[in-house]
Amino acid sequence: MSILLTPELLRNPYPMYDQMRAGQPVAYMEAMKFWSVFGYDDVRTVLSDQARFSSGHGNEASAETAAQKSAQANNGFSLITTDPPRHTMLRSLVSRAFTPKAVAALEPRIEQIANELLAPYIQSGEIDLIHDFSYPLPVIVIAELLGIPSEDRDRFKHWSDEVVASANAVVGEVNPESQQALMEMHAYFREIIAKRRIHPQDDLISALLLAEEEQQQLSEHDILAFCSLLLVAGNETTTNLIGNAVLTLLEHPEQWDQLRQDTQLLPSAIEEVLRYRSPVQAMFRTAKEELEIGGQTIAAGSRVVAWIGSANRDEHKFMNAHTFDIRRNPNPHIAFGHGIHFCLGAPLARLEARVALRVIMDRLPNLQRINQDLLQPARGFIVHGVESLPLRFHH
Repeated sequence: MSILLTPELLRNPYPMYDQMRAGQPVAYMEAMKFWSVFGYDDVRTVLSDQARFSSGHGNEASAETAAQKSAQANNGFSLITTDPPRHTMLRSLVSRAFTPKAVAALEPRIEQIANELLAPYIQSGEIDLIHDFSYPLPVIVIAELLGIPSEDRDRFKHWSDEVVASANAVVGEVNPESQQALMEMHAYFREIIAKRRIHPQDDLISALLLAEEEQQQLSEHDILAFCSLLLVAGNETTTNLIGNAVLTLLEHPEQWDQLRQDTQLLPSAIEEVLRYRSPVQAMFRTAKEELEIGGQTIAAGSRVVAWIGSANRDEHKFMNAHTFDIRRNPNPHIAFGHGIHFCLGAPLARLEARVALRVIMDRLPNLQRINQDLLQPARGFIVHGVESLPLRFHH
């Protein structure tokens, strides 16, 4: 099994990143058959230079079987894995759901959900922040956006987790459960799409079915792909953003106090969490042609991993990169990616984190960890967070 998946490294990859930036900022990982890029400028280039780096899964140059190709085509991340002009069309359609106005309108509902989730724990004075709060919150928000009935949320969450974990396939972990989850999820969404065609509702799936841009209707495959993407991208990452925020603030109690005294600092505190403990650590690209980056020649068709988590701690870009500072300004982190694939859901993730932290500060006073046990890292090297965070608080 790859070194990338040891709990120690998943828990704290930063010393390894420092070492790589210093010694091998662009390195070929023989075991995984991909290139890794660690420095800020190079990572940003890989993410945003779509002329040289494709978001697709590689070309004939890589020895992929037809079966693998079709599996990848069907796993439905078409917005992440397409290039212009198709990407431009898909993105303009779905971005309507994420305009600043559309996102701002969700704030009262997100606050209501956050309060409802905390309510059962207020008496006991103990909560597992991940399991009881930051895990269900984004699922409920996304499920409501898509028009998923509330009784189906648990299945929905299970699929989301399995699909995120399936990213480990690239480092040689084969997971039949992930394939099973994908199939179930697609069957489920097909059913909902069929219902919405007959009875449209005020939800995102109905809106996508209605969307006809330049007479180009989205195919069912596109809508399925988008639902899968939203489910995965909108769940795990926001769970980890909220969990990482609370964990990091508990490690820096003086900044937690500052934040409580001045909630105007919330937006910049969230940006600093995004930089300091990026919920998404890595993104994949494929070299479209032979190219040079960081003094290394990369062959056409090679898989390239841009290590966002490393870029956001690059000392050449950030003063005192390993210091957590909720007042950091400027803060040009690339936690949401860069360029045309900049995360569409970023405004929603920021809003959910802001509301979550505000409600936590309001309702869970004197928050602290129940014990100092080592925390179990989230599954998968793509995402960064903890599986569980037991806390106590008292009024």
